[in-house]
Amino acid sequence: MREEQLEAVRERLTSTAEPVTAERIADAVRAEGLALGTGTTAQLVKTLRDELVGLGPLQQFVEAPGVTDVVLDGAGQIWTDGERGLMLTGVRIESEEQARALARRLISIAGGRLDEGHPCADGKLENCRIHAVIPPIAVEGTLISVRVARSSTADLEALATHWPGAHQWVSALRTLVGKRLNYLVSGATGSGKTSLLAAMLSEVSRTERILVVEDTTELTPAHPHVLHLQSRGGNVEGAGRVDMGQLVRETLRMRPDRLIVGECRGAELRDFLTAMNTGHAGAGGTVHANSPQAVPARLIAMGALAGLSPETVAIQAAAALDAVVHVERRSGRRSPVALSSLRYDDGKLTMVPALVTQGDRVEHGPAWEELMG
Repeated sequence: MREEQLEAVRERLTSTAEPVTAERIADAVRAEGLALGTGTTAQLVKTLRDELVGLGPLQQFVEAPGVTDVVLDGAGQIWTDGERGLMLTGVRIESEEQARALARRLISIAGGRLDEGHPCADGKLENCRIHAVIPPIAVEGTLISVRVARSSTADLEALATHWPGAHQWVSALRTLVGKRLNYLVSGATGSGKTSLLAAMLSEVSRTERILVVEDTTELTPAHPHVLHLQSRGGNVEGAGRVDMGQLVRETLRMRPDRLIVGECRGAELRDFLTAMNTGHAGAGGTVHANSPQAVPARLIAMGALAGLSPETVAIQAAAALDAVVHVERRSGRRSPVALSSLRYDDGKLTMVPALVTQGDRVEHGPAWEELMG
């Protein structure tokens, strides 16, 4: 297809407010006198759809198996992260103008605004979280970060195939679920928190009703009665926003047997802890933390966003949460490395080990009987 024909197709598709679909793209291509049966034309249809309604040159990497993150650096290079770690794809966006246009389009589709007045923005597109920064804030050039929500339906046995001490870990995690203890799964980005939480939820009795609150829907446990509530950002004026805290409060009116917050990252922690302290046993969620010992500080920081004092957070968390399961990615493998009990001692929230992975060995800690007995 000549460049003038390609531009004519773009013009047909963008000249009206009608949504751009594969059917409309095909019609526009036919209108330029091109046959749709050829492989080249089929690829063109996909490329146009990615350009106009998808993630453009990032789309092919978002769809690649095992990819969890796609990032564009200031030099226009596209990188991916996933099972094999951070890798350069060899694909690049040729100019800063193209990179900035892509960033603005993605944020606009997500209902946000990205310009000199708002040089940093984020949003959600289907199963992706999008973040973009433009110059002069981004010194080297426009930056785009895409986090891909990968659904996981693997059970504990499948996940534990390469875990050190797999039998002990599977038994301990099943006990957490079976005893209806309240827990958090902690870990760094990409460590496998969501996959482990989904696997634990697949162990919940089939007679129970699971309500999941998430920023972007990721948790898809193998369970017959799972309901999802997803937060929503506001428009440019801020209207229409539904935050995680409001959704947690909504779930309490929906008869949950298990209340799950996909990721605690802000003021919704107050509502989550309140729910667990008012009789909602078996609740769970995830939280970003680099180590088990960092979890109390993370909880206190999130509580501060809700106007809670450190002591209030410590008392509430110790009363509401029974355990924290910490996961890490080591040598490309994701596995739990620490199970801890939360206690309130001398005015502080502390973590007491119950099960710890040391190399290829798994050892019991002082809180083992407390949690597992």
